[in-house]
Amino acid sequence: MAKCQVFSFENDLREVVQDGLYMQAVVGEALSVGVVNFRAEKGTNLPARSHAHGEEATLQLRGGCTVNIGKDVDAPEGSVELEEGIAMIMPADRFHSGVNRFDAEGMCLRLNVVTPPRVEYGNSGQAKVYYPTAERS
Repeated sequence: MAKCQVFSFENDLREVVQDGLYMQAVVGEALSVGVVNFRAEKGTNLPARSHAHGEEATLQLRGGCTVNIGKDVDAPEGSVELEEGIAMIMPADRFHSGVNRFDAEGMCLRLNVVTPPRVEYGNSGQAKVYYPTAERS
């Protein structure tokens, strides 16, 4: 029998980039849920990296983000502005990247739900955190 998976936005986040990015994910059979918490000042220097995956629902919880559409992060095909409380549905297999904006406390916090589950986050019940910090090509 499958188990319920639970985590906290505040207490269970794992440091991915020292003083710059904290994340947590859970993976089910049909979807993955990830929380990304970018922190100023080191989180402002993380390079944008275009990527695509399954259909994604995103809720901006703190700060903001410009979501750029397309493979080329330097010449996007379009963009979507996310502010606190704004949700977005990204179609499956659509390349996108983001540029974060931080709130007064230096945070940019988002909740991402992706179906099918993001492969990078591992398997059901054994989630891992992931962020593409490699150089842009």
